Amino acid sequence: MRKKLHIKKGDTVIVNSGESKGMEGKVLEVLVDKQRAIVEGANMISKHTKPNAENPQGGIVKKEAGIHISNLNVKDASTGKATRVGRRIGDDNKLVRYSKKSGEEIK
Repeated sequence: MRKKLHIKKGDTVIVNSGESKGMEGKVLEVLVDKQRAIVEGANMISKHTKPNAENPQGGIVKKEAGIHISNLNVKDASTGKATRVGRRIGDDNKLVRYSKKSGEEIK
């Protein structure tokens, strides 16, 4: 059985460590098997591309690379700071994620 991750696509996260430390952005994609997430505007790399239909000129393209999920924290909606994520049973008897800092549910 796979372990559940504390980050989902669409979450606003803050980067804890690495080149992009302190940046915040939206999670564009979560790579579950590699335990990495692609965050908008963080961990930018230069990729050399050949000319193709999308990019007829080719050349160097800047794009986001994956960041390990241990280096990411969800941004608390009420305080605006990084928070850890907990799980509890909500009103409709389903597991919901909540902010450990403020206690509010994460949408």
